[in-house]
Amino acid sequence: MAKPLEGIRIADFSHVIAGPLATQFLNLLGAEVIKVEPPAGDPMRFYTRDPARRGMAEPFVGANAGKKSIVLDLKSDAGLSAARALVASADVVVENFRPGVAERLGLGADALTGAHPSLIYCSVSGFGQDGPLRDFPAIDQVIQSVSGLMLLSGHEGEAAERVGFPIVDTYSALLSAFAILSAVLQRERDPARRGQVIDVSMLDATMVMMSSVVVPLMMSGQTPVRAGNRGFSGAPTADTFPTAEGEITIGAVQQVQVERLFRVLGCMSLLDDARFATPEGRMTHDTELRALLVARFDERTASEWEADLAAAGVPAGKVRPLGEAMEMEQLRDRDLFLDLDDGSRVLNAGFRFRHDGPGVSAPAPSLGADTEEVLSALRIGSGQAKRRFW
Repeated sequence: MAKPLEGIRIADFSHVIAGPLATQFLNLLGAEVIKVEPPAGDPMRFYTRDPARRGMAEPFVGANAGKKSIVLDLKSDAGLSAARALVASADVVVENFRPGVAERLGLGADALTGAHPSLIYCSVSGFGQDGPLRDFPAIDQVIQSVSGLMLLSGHEGEAAERVGFPIVDTYSALLSAFAILSAVLQRERDPARRGQVIDVSMLDATMVMMSSVVVPLMMSGQTPVRAGNRGFSGAPTADTFPTAEGEITIGAVQQVQVERLFRVLGCMSLLDDARFATPEGRMTHDTELRALLVARFDERTASEWEADLAAAGVPAGKVRPLGEAMEMEQLRDRDLFLDLDDGSRVLNAGFRFRHDGPGVSAPAPSLGADTEEVLSALRIGSGQAKRRFW
């Protein structure tokens, strides 16, 4: 069998993270992604602290391995003509210009789907293609701020703080890839093979990502409380604790898990205390319980507690720095890390198929590496004449 998306061509006019990462998920599933870059290149090519990697920054490689890169100056007639020819050969177009920019270029959804009714056109933007904030510029941390996400972590009274990686971009990319896959399936089932226009708003996506707190607020007015490392359940036995060496996070939310936790900690007598015998009692007396648990956890290291608690059926995990987490034996042989032909290493899709699963081996393209090949296949220009597209 072939990969799920083999034979699907994507004209990718997106840049930085959300759009390119969306098309990367599709690329890993076999789609041919042709990345259209301006003469200066995708700005993410330069998102690095290593001067030697400027132009091929690590985040850029991770989101573009296996794609093709062509350079087109969309401000020129020749560049726009080439872009339209590329679109005519594509199944999917992805763009994340500011709303209105694609339309001014003649590459908007109405123009392209009008010319190519089977085309699937996906726009990714900060606030969507309509609404009062439509024209506001936005990046990940701005959406984190506007959406309320920055006031969910930490403790009440503390200053707002962003999540430590571009979580909005990442989730928006996943949602965009899911929407595109859905539209591809929809088109395949449509006798008329009609395409689709997809409008992904990073703000909308973030609200969906926060559904576990958004829905209770909508339905019953439950305002989320900033609770630090306390788990969503609110149970004091679902929290992070210091140990003799390192920290450990416990997820004992069911009564049986709490009993196992107390047994491993050697404090089963706590179940004879009315303050700690029931979930309600533990919630009411969480401060006292935490003090007792902290004292117990201080007797051994996080690694030792992790092994014993997991063996006893208690959800538990040592707090690890990223580098240590990546070296865990659990992650070996999971098809998670891809070794590319140029020696680079990137992440795979994060799921496995029994056969014909996701993955690429080709490296991320240098700027414009495939311009001549792609345009020649489209019967556009050759040799030095191609310079006019740059």
